[in-house]
Amino acid sequence: MSRGSGAGYDRHITIFSPEGRLYQVEYAFKAVKSSGVTSIGVRGKDSVCVVTQKKVPDKLLDDTSITHLFPITKYTGLLATGLTADARSLVSQARNEAAEFRKKWGYEMPVDVLAKWIADKAQIYTQHAYMRPLGVVAMVLGYDEEKNAQLFKCDPAGHFFGHKATSAGLKEQEAINFLEKKMKDSPQFTYDETVQIAISALQSVLQEDFKATEIEVGVVRKEDRVFRALKTEEIDQHLTAISERD
Repeated sequence: MSRGSGAGYDRHITIFSPEGRLYQVEYAFKAVKSSGVTSIGVRGKDSVCVVTQKKVPDKLLDDTSITHLFPITKYTGLLATGLTADARSLVSQARNEAAEFRKKWGYEMPVDVLAKWIADKAQIYTQHAYMRPLGVVAMVLGYDEEKNAQLFKCDPAGHFFGHKATSAGLKEQEAINFLEKKMKDSPQFTYDETVQIAISALQSVLQEDFKATEIEVGVVRKEDRVFRALKTEEIDQHLTAISERD
């Protein structure tokens, strides 16, 4: 790989290039985009919603076994964009950590604490030569008693930020541009509006209309605070509402 002064500095994750870059971490971000999937998260007044594409690569696969949405606890969910195998490893460890937290402190792990733990884990992977970064961007969502609806995004470099709305994957920047216009005046979306903004953002950046089976939608609401994936019929209702509105 010819990169002039950067050549050879991508061999080890622990070595900075003369420009101060860690190429292996940058490649991890590229791995997320190369999965070809775009994900979107939107936070409403008392709910939070994440949407991603559901691609079934082989007709012989059972489509119910393919998902990017993972419950970490009953009340906290994670949407993984990138390498699904890496995501499963991360989810497994996050579930253990959340269970340990509940056992130790007697209450559920807050969303921001979970997001910080995931980001800390990713950051450690950038320091050791015997590890590689996970090729996953994780969106963590839940409802906090003190801070209401919460949406965090954690990346392979170890960043984590709270978001009003965000995107990850192939068309990340186009989606963020769309969402910035929608979130301009910090609107207080209802649950239905939150879900429909997220779905219509995905439709807009990919410039196609979906069937309910081609996307996955995960939500947390104030009413019961439980993380769940919407059923196909519920997604259909929202798709119908969007097409009628437009």
